[in-house]
Amino acid sequence: MTSSGKTMGLILIGIGVVIGLAVGAWLLAGLAEDSMRLTGALLGLVLLLLFIVAPLVGGGIFILNKGRSEEQELAHVRDQRALLDIVKTRGQVQISDLVIELKSTRDKVQQNLHDLVGRGLFSGYVDWDKGVLYSVEASQLNGRTSCPNCGGQLELAGKGLIKCPYCGAEIFL
Repeated sequence: MTSSGKTMGLILIGIGVVIGLAVGAWLLAGLAEDSMRLTGALLGLVLLLLFIVAPLVGGGIFILNKGRSEEQELAHVRDQRALLDIVKTRGQVQISDLVIELKSTRDKVQQNLHDLVGRGLFSGYVDWDKGVLYSVEASQLNGRTSCPNCGGQLELAGKGLIKCPYCGAEIFL
């Protein structure tokens, strides 16, 4: 999917180049027919470049780059949305399956998961050793003192994160 910023950037660059070539050719034709002086042609060329071509091409490059970064952000959001949809619909999913389905890496899946937790969009727990991700409602986990995976005593590992010291499961609140 191409963002509109990329398309608009390419259009502006194209318009700037076409106008520059057209007016440049007109100035050269005027010089060749002796209907224009060299100083007038140079002044016209400088004004053309400074006030028409440079702003169009520069603006086009800026919008093109902005469109590319926008497209990367949208791809990241799509990856997070796909991860969230898979986990919420299945309830339990192998991390290796997520990596394959999302065409991603384990580190990216982990980063996306932590981003979703940070935004308050996901609650559940992960057993990184077994490679399993569980979707569990936060209300079921609040106040819990034992691990839902192994039954061991839980310890607070950080804001919104409880970690089991026995099996390594991470419980996101």
